[in-house]
Amino acid sequence: MARPRDAAKREALVKSRHRATSSVASRRAVLKRIKDEGIEHVLFWFTDIEGHCKSFAITPAEMADALDDGMGFDGSSITGFNAIEESDMVAIPDPATFQVMPRATDDEGKEIGAKVGRLICDVVRPDGTPYEGDPRHVLRQALARMKSMGFDAFNVGPELEYFLFESDSDTKTLDEGGYFAMTAQDAATEVRNDTIGALESVGIPIEYHHHEVAPSQHEIDMRYAPALEMADHCLTYRLIVKEVAAWHGYYATFMPKPLFGENGSGMHTHMSLFKNGRNQFFDAKDPHHLSPTAKAFIAGLLTHAREMTAVLAQWVNSYKRLVPGYEAPVYVAWSQRNRSALIRIPLYKPGAEQATRAEIRCPDPSCNPYLAFAALLHAGLEGIEQGYELPDEMTTNLYRLSETERDERGIVALPGSLGEAIEELAASQLMERALGAHIFPRFVELKRREWNEYRIQVSEWELERYLKAL
Repeated sequence: MARPRDAAKREALVKSRHRATSSVASRRAVLKRIKDEGIEHVLFWFTDIEGHCKSFAITPAEMADALDDGMGFDGSSITGFNAIEESDMVAIPDPATFQVMPRATDDEGKEIGAKVGRLICDVVRPDGTPYEGDPRHVLRQALARMKSMGFDAFNVGPELEYFLFESDSDTKTLDEGGYFAMTAQDAATEVRNDTIGALESVGIPIEYHHHEVAPSQHEIDMRYAPALEMADHCLTYRLIVKEVAAWHGYYATFMPKPLFGENGSGMHTHMSLFKNGRNQFFDAKDPHHLSPTAKAFIAGLLTHAREMTAVLAQWVNSYKRLVPGYEAPVYVAWSQRNRSALIRIPLYKPGAEQATRAEIRCPDPSCNPYLAFAALLHAGLEGIEQGYELPDEMTTNLYRLSETERDERGIVALPGSLGEAIEELAASQLMERALGAHIFPRFVELKRREWNEYRIQVSEWELERYLKAL
């Protein structure tokens, strides 16, 4: 892509492209690190609308211009981006996201391979205006709404679960360990330890890790962070988990439900709003220690739960996880201790006011984190803005209630399939505003196509059940 020759025009373009992302000093700091640390290649990352990481590499010699002007690419080849007749896009690297990627080691512990840097990008049009099809822009827009309502930060703490298999060609597990299994039953403790080291090396703080409920299932929990930073972390987390597994000769997957009869992988997501460094969800006088702001936010999540489920659980396979009996939430209710409810309020600990939060349990780790956090934030803000009333807490195990009993309590279920979920999304005015005029119709179209492709398939279950009997 040609760069402006006129200095004034060029400077104006640089300013317009970087008005939301960086300063001159931050860009110079990146150049210094590239030189001082001997970086051989720099990766530019962004995502398509489904959350797949897209990447291209440039050499250090090109970095000064790339940090100022961005790098052009063909947007028509990216899922959900523009058509070929308006395909020119520009990736603007965010200097705050620069990290040196971890490398594999040989038998002697020496790092091998090229030294590679990484920057996460905002996608803009050639004139410098934000591109509505960029999921990172969608989250920025949600955060702008939050700030217009007087809040400073939307803090998010997702818990991404995943499986380790012997290869990507089958689901042969590495162990039969269960929840919090000790080392003897947990074959991948060393893999997790190496994964944590790699995550911390790229600036992602880790709180704890453990074996999960299902065989060969794992969880490494990141410390909470502001939503945009955490969405960037999720993108990095998923790639590093897969890379470290590959170094050990294994395959990591964030597929929501790879094993029949076992728990699937979720992304329980903790949320809170802050203002002037204070948690706006905390109220010492409330029995649940929840402020009116927190209650309205949670009411927004519950009210709009069905219509945003397709964003939080976007694959056909996601709905094999969201069924009763496997710890995944199905019913739209909230509780302080009841894990069968969609929203859980972790118990308050004296002196831990800043940790007061709401946890939503239906997202899975294969969602697009930028869109997922944007949808959650918009739903919660809608509850605050419109003054939604929080229904009574549900303390009963929802799985043990009959359908009549749930109806009497006004408890509805999440969509039971991607087909149902996408039609709920398609009818949602709030989600249309949240995702924007570009992404919303493309996401609906893409997911309708996926559902239609799936529902015409003939499965092995059907052949075994019907072929000889009918």
